[in-house]
Formats: sequence, structure tokens, C-alpha cells
Amino acid sequence: MEEQRRSRRNLIQNILITLLSLSAVVLFAQTQFYSLDLATGQTQAAGPAQSAAPAEELTAPVRTAVTGDYGRCGGMTLTTGDAAFADPLGRRLLEALGSARDYAPCTRADFLRALRGPSLYYDFLEPLPLSVLAGLLGGGEEVSPREDLSARRLLIVLREGGADLYLWDGGENCFRASTAVSSDSLEQVIGRYELGDASFAMDGTGLEKHLAPCSLLPAQPPELPAFTLGDPLAGGTDWLLSALGFNPRSRTRHTESSGTELIMDGDRTLRIRPDNTIHYQSGDEPSLRVKAAGELPTAREAALGAGSLLAGLLSPVSGEIRPWLQNLRRSGDVTVLRFGYQIGGVPVRFQDGGFAAEVTLTGSAVTALTLRFRQYTAAEGSSLLLPLAQALAVAAGDPGKELSIGYVERGGECRACWLSD
Repeated sequence: MEEQRRSRRNLIQNILITLLSLSAVVLFAQTQFYSLDLATGQTQAAGPAQSAAPAEELTAPVRTAVTGDYGRCGGMTLTTGDAAFADPLGRRLLEALGSARDYAPCTRADFLRALRGPSLYYDFLEPLPLSVLAGLLGGGEEVSPREDLSARRLLIVLREGGADLYLWDGGENCFRASTAVSSDSLEQVIGRYELGDASFAMDGTGLEKHLAPCSLLPAQPPELPAFTLGDPLAGGTDWLLSALGFNPRSRTRHTESSGTELIMDGDRTLRIRPDNTIHYQSGDEPSLRVKAAGELPTAREAALGAGSLLAGLLSPVSGEIRPWLQNLRRSGDVTVLRFGYQIGGVPVRFQDGGFAAEVTLTGSAVTALTLRFRQYTAAEGSSLLLPLAQALAVAAGDPGKELSIGYVERGGECRACWLSD
């Protein structure tokens, strides 16, 4: 009898030990897969590959000008995400891109001649595929302009009974197409603006004639804030590792003699340099992907997906800055995208002339990423810009360049100034 009781007691103890062991395994697994999601501030179990979750829509700086019979309105610092741009300027451009048909080659002289008449002018600073521009304007897949055409400057021009769309990539390629934009709707948009506060260099007869013709010159330079540079990664980088799919508690993590921190997770590597630039390599099994309908993302999917990934990485620490797409190149299934920084529609320049970020996609997988982290904090006072007359006098010494306004980093500060490109 005593032997039976001892046998039952041993059986119960073995069952309890087994249950406790299983619980320990579950808890251990949960700690190892915690915080490996791509979205900041969220947790979920990591799968074999995560899609880059958009934390913020990609926007682009855009310079605009509205031309009527008695002058121009322009020089506004805007982004494609600003309400002041979206309606009516952005909406009208999206309508023109979505309805343009039968693009025919034209000349740069044709573009400049059309710019003298009633029109809406858009400058995206760098040439981008039309499909990407449509995405930046908020157009869905139903708005599908030609992906083989790129434009930096676009112009919607009034003509009898309708409107034409002109494209210019800033080089030798210009095109023109008729659109479904009505002449009445275009005239209504032009009528909403008070004209006379801006001009193009081609309008002037003085020092302006020494500039590139599409230099857009405000009558009064804008008052723009100044910024100081902070240390965006001073609070630690565990959140960054989690966002990129690394285990922050990885034991393969050390600092090299150069001060660069090296983190390895399988065959994936992340380097964090002392100047807050990171270099990510995916290895054979990428953990980051952009959303795409097929194996190879369209130019629009690649641009918006890569831009959303960067915005998600930057948003916890960046302050005022936002990424914008400067260049997109494709070769086979490899897409390379380069981004700059902008503050409220004003581009930021680095003294070394480099880019803010570069994302390499192989198919939809992010196989390499370089990102120069920055943190800008508003400083006391504003940036001091030369009066326009003095800026024109200085620019005249280097004729043929485009005069514009941008931010430049210098010695721990970022201030607006005149740029001559």
C-alpha cells in the first residue's frame, strides 16, 4: 500500500516538473523574439522577413509659381504634404499627370516660352519618374503616368479650350501633352493667388540675366529659422537595432579601433560610426522588405517604401528634418535610391556634398542601407539671408548658375543661405 502511494507521488512530481519545464521554454522564447518588429514602439514575434511599415508618408520639397496676365506668385517653400500645396496646386497637377496622353518631344525654348503665359509651375529639384511624382502627390495605382519618363520641372499651361502639360528633366529632354484639365478650372486656380511677389531670372533685364532662366526669385527672401545639431543616438541604439530586426542583446557586438560599433546577427551586419552614420548589410536572408504587388516593386513602390522605412527610423530622434527622394536608378532587379534631407520644403546641404541616405533593393528586399542620422533643434533667432540685390550681385560673378535658397550645415549649426548651382 505504501509503495502504491509512493508511486503516485512520484508520478505527480514528474508531471509538475514537465509542466514547469515547458513554461520556462515558452518564457525564454518570448524574451528572444521580443521587439523585433520594424515599426517603432510596437512588439510582435519576428518572422523570416518583415515588411517596412510606413510610419509617415514620404513628401518632397517643391517650388511653385502661379503666372497670370499681370505677374507671378511664387517662391513659396512647400512640400507635397502641405495642405497649402495639396489643394489646389497638387490636385491640379495630379489631374494633369493622370490624363496626359501622347507626349511629344519639344525643346527647352518651347518650355520657357510657355512659362511666360498663364500657367502653374512646379519644380521638384531633381528629376523623378512620373509614376513616383504621382505617388508623392497622393495618387493611387489608378493614376498611372508613364514610368519611362522623368521630370524635374512641370508646367500646366492655359490654351484655348483646355490645358497642356510640359515636362523638363532639367537637361535636354522636354515633352508636351494635352490633358483633361479645363481652361476654366486652370483660370480659377490662377485667380486665387495675389500676383506680383516673385519673378524668374528670365523676366529681368539687370543682373538676373546672368542666372539660369528658371531661378525663381522672391521679391522678399523668406524668414527661416536656424538650427543647432544635436546627437541623435546619444540615448542609446537598442531601439534602432530592434527597428532593423536585430536582437539588441546580441553577444556579437563590439567597438572597433576607429570607434565604429559592429553588430552581427547571423550573416547580417550593422555598423554605427561615431559621426552617427549607419551601414546595414542584409546577408543572404534579408529581414527588411518594401511592400510590392509583385516580386519586383514598381518605381513608385520602391520610392514610397524606402522613404517610409527611412521616415520610421528617423522620426524618434530627427526633430524637424524629413527625407526626400533625389535619385532612383534601376539595373535588372536592383534598385538604388538616394535621399536628401529637407526642412519644411527647404533642402539641406552637407559640406562634403554627400547624400543623407542610400537604400539598395534587390527585388523588394532591402539588401543595403546607409543613413546619416541628424537631429536639428530650433535655435534662437533666424537665418540671416542677404537681400536679393546683393545675392544677385554675388551670383553674377559665376554666370549661368541657378540661384535658390537652402540650408547648409556648418560647425554644429544649420542655417539657410543662398545657393548657386
